[in-house]
Amino acid sequence: MTARLLRAVRRFRRSESGTATVEFAITFPAMLVMLLSGVELGMISLQHAMLERAMDITVRDIRLGTGSAPQHDDIKDLICERAGFIRDCSDNLLLEMVQVDPRDWSGVADNATCTDRSEEVNPKTEFKSDAPENALMLLRACAKIDPIFPSTGLGANLAKDDSGQFALVAISAFVQEPE
Repeated sequence: MTARLLRAVRRFRRSESGTATVEFAITFPAMLVMLLSGVELGMISLQHAMLERAMDITVRDIRLGTGSAPQHDDIKDLICERAGFIRDCSDNLLLEMVQVDPRDWSGVADNATCTDRSEEVNPKTEFKSDAPENALMLLRACAKIDPIFPSTGLGANLAKDDSGQFALVAISAFVQEPE
């Protein structure tokens, strides 16, 4: 009985059938994670590029509209209209506009204020639309995005809030032109 068992074990050890299946079983999960992470990164890049483009076009309109002072809702609507790939843009986009002194530059806060679906009340942000002439203005938009694959690869490793969304931030500057 023992001799038969030893022969069967030796035969099993020498057999090469099924090696492709073992290799596939080992490498397929890693390749799948890389594929899903690539799709996630592509969508993040597309959404961020569209947000940046929408910000640039909107700020260009503000700069060319000499003397006009667009309000928060108008700017938000323009950005959401132009940022095609951001789902529920009007609910997930938060704008912040601050006046900065270029001669005494202190910068802006590193962490952008964003919406958070897990909170009941929207956070307060500064939006200064009544700046004096020739004032340097910074406009920052923060859009909250749901990952496509939130539990796999890149989607699992993004910094997310309590509702599972991550932030895309775009910043643009302009000078408040005189009337």
